[in-house]
Amino acid sequence: MNVKGVLGSISFDGEWITITKTPAGQRPAPVRLRAADVTGTRYKPGSRLFHGYVQFLLPGSLAAGEKAGLAQGGRPPYSDPHSLSIPRKSNDAAEKLVAAVEQARS
Repeated sequence: MNVKGVLGSISFDGEWITITKTPAGQRPAPVRLRAADVTGTRYKPGSRLFHGYVQFLLPGSLAAGEKAGLAQGGRPPYSDPHSLSIPRKSNDAAEKLVAAVEQARS
């Protein structure tokens, strides 16, 4: 299962979540999370005007809050390793991925 995001992607193989961000001029630095370690998920669908996001919450770490303003549009900052912004066209795939992760957690 794979979701194409803004400057990156999220994949889920049933046990591991891999968030790969592709910043300009740097090599991709994937972050791997075990679905059993995730304590919660946050999903905000993208709209015509703003990108949405998928964020995974882990024990012992604070979730990055949403940034206000037109440029951020209510998303966590790009530097948050446990989230990825998604465009509107990826809403269906992101919703399925979040549901699969939630089912794997239980």
